[in-house]
Amino acid sequence: MAMIPMGDLPAYHMRRLGGERWCLRHGDAVLTWAELDQRSTRRASALKSLGVGRNDIVVLGLPNGNELFEWTFAIWKLGATPSMVSWRLPLHEFRAILQIARPKAVVASDLGLISALGALPASFGIVEGHDAPIVSQVGDHWKAMTSGGSTGRPKVIIDHMASAVDPDATVMAMPKDKVMLNPGPCYHNAPFASCHIALFSGNAVVGMPRFDAEEALRLIDQYRVAWVTLVPTMMNRIWQLPEETRTRFDISSLDRVWHMAAPMPAWLKDHWIQWIGPERLWELYGGTERQGLTVISGVEWLAHRGSVGKPVGCEVRILTELGEAARPGEVGEIFLRPNAGAGSTYHYLGADSKSTNDGFESIGDFGWLDDDGYLYISDRRTDLILSGGANIYPAEVENALMEHPGVEVAVVIGLPDDDMGALAHAIVKRNERAASPVTEAELTGFLSERLVRYKIPRSMEFTADQLRDDAGKVRRSQLRQERVDAKQSRILSLSTQD
Repeated sequence: MAMIPMGDLPAYHMRRLGGERWCLRHGDAVLTWAELDQRSTRRASALKSLGVGRNDIVVLGLPNGNELFEWTFAIWKLGATPSMVSWRLPLHEFRAILQIARPKAVVASDLGLISALGALPASFGIVEGHDAPIVSQVGDHWKAMTSGGSTGRPKVIIDHMASAVDPDATVMAMPKDKVMLNPGPCYHNAPFASCHIALFSGNAVVGMPRFDAEEALRLIDQYRVAWVTLVPTMMNRIWQLPEETRTRFDISSLDRVWHMAAPMPAWLKDHWIQWIGPERLWELYGGTERQGLTVISGVEWLAHRGSVGKPVGCEVRILTELGEAARPGEVGEIFLRPNAGAGSTYHYLGADSKSTNDGFESIGDFGWLDDDGYLYISDRRTDLILSGGANIYPAEVENALMEHPGVEVAVVIGLPDDDMGALAHAIVKRNERAASPVTEAELTGFLSERLVRYKIPRSMEFTADQLRDDAGKVRRSQLRQERVDAKQSRILSLSTQD
C-alpha cells in the first residue's frame, strides 16, 4: 500500500474500522478513532496558530495517557517532530534539554514546569483549536528522543525516518487490528515507538500509567492482548508473583512477547520460555539511534544461550582496546553500521557519535560474537568496574543477585578505593513477598556458588527505593555519586569532631 502521512492515520483507520471503534485506553479513559482524529486536529490547528510548522520540534513532557497521543498525531499533522521527555524531570534538566532542542513549543502536565517555562498545558488546543480538516504534512523526522540527562549534558536523537508509513507494513511481527499492551513510560524510545507502530497498523493500545505486575496480566486477559513489549525488570516482577496469582489469568491471546532495553538474566528467560513457549518470546537489541539491531527468538536462544541475536539491516564489529578486530568469544566494544550507510538513520543535537573511519558507531556496550555470528552483551562501557586490574560487569552480578527469590531489584556500582581502584557495591531492593527479609550474608553465600570470588560485591546495602524505572532504566551514575558524597560527608564530620 502507499505511504500515508502519520497525521492522517487516525482518519484512515476511522474510515476503515468505524468511528466508534476504540483505539486508546488508559484506565477508565477511552478514545475512539473518530475522537483521536478530531482532538488531534483541534490541537494541530491551535499549534499552527502559534507558528508551528514542518520540521519544528515540539517537546512533550506528559505522562502516559490518551492526551499524549492526541498531541503526537497533532504534531505529525503539521509535519513537525514530537520530542518526548519525562514529565517528572526537574526544572534544570528540562531547561538543559530545551537549550539543545530549541523547540517551537513545549507542552507539559506539571504546573511548576508550565509556570517556569511558559509551557502549554496538556489541555491546550481542545478549546483553542477548530475542527476544520488539516492537510497533513510529511516531516523529515518522525521523532526526536532525548538521552543522557542523568550523566551530564543531554543529547537529542533526531530520527531520519520521515513521518509517513505504510499501515499494512509488518514491523516486529506486529499484528493488525488487534490489541497491544504498553506497560512502559512513553518518554523512553521503545514504548513510544511500539505504541505508535501499533496504532499505525490499526491496533488498539491499552496503556498503563504505571507498571504493576498483576494488573498487566489482568489487562492481557481482559482485552485479549496479542502483542506486548516488556523489560526484564517487569518480567521479573511478574515472575515473582505467587504462582496462583500468575496462573489465574488467561494470557493465551499473546502472539508475541518482546523484551529489550536492559540485559536479560538467563535464568529468568528460562522461566518465561517454559511458561509461554520459545516461539512467542523474542528479544531485540539496539539503540534509539538505529545504527543497527539484533533479533533472536526463544527457539534460537535455546541453541545460543545468552545471545541477543544476529544483526538485522546492519553490520556488527567488535573492537579491542587497541582498535583491532576481536576474535570470536573475545570481549570488546560493539560497533554497528546500518546497511544504508553511516548517518542514514539519525543525527545528534548536543553530542557527537563515537565512530570508526569507515562509519561503524559505538553505542557504549561491550560484548562478543560467537562462531555463528550471534552477539552477546557484557555491559555498558561506562558501567564497567575495574577492580585490582580485573573487569567486573555489573549486569552479570545483578543477574545473579536477582536470581535469589528474596531480591526484587539489584544494582551494582563501583565505588572508589585507594588500593583496588574501585570496589563493587550492591544496592538491593528486597522482595516484599518473600517469607523473610534476605540478609547480606545470605546473598554473599548465594553468589559464591555462582560467581568467581572477585566479582562478589565487597559491600551491600538494602533500600526501599525503586532502583529502576518502569522502562528498566537506572541512573547508575547518580547512585554512585550519592554514595561517594555521603562517604565524604562522613569523613568531614569525623574530622570536624576530632
